[in-house]
Amino acid sequence: MPFTTGIITNTRDFGTAASNIVVSIHNTDSANSATVLVQIIASVTSETFYTAYVMGIPLPPSGFTVREFFIAGNVAYEVQLDVTAPTPSNVILSTYGIDRFGNLVAGQRVLQSELTTIPAISTLP
Repeated sequence: MPFTTGIITNTRDFGTAASNIVVSIHNTDSANSATVLVQIIASVTSETFYTAYVMGIPLPPSGFTVREFFIAGNVAYEVQLDVTAPTPSNVILSTYGIDRFGNLVAGQRVLQSELTTIPAISTLP
């Protein structure tokens, strides 16, 4: 089932800009593996979006991973996630923006319960 954070503004005009996005993934299923497709789309101008990253991340049963993606210089971004697993609801996702010093950007935190379901991952250039 695909999810999105929605478009997140990433400028200093509205607080601290993130230089990186952290995606945390926990497969709570103790018997089955899962794969999470992470796609990050971004915009330098806030008019046109491009695909910044696409990565498939396999997780073993009870596996956990934290991945970091460089996003500095983009005024907006969106994280899309698609879980492939026997029980997708056993995979817990969250995303955070962090600044250049590694501090969390509070306004760019999106927890599992705040993700929006989408019909499919976007296809962009």
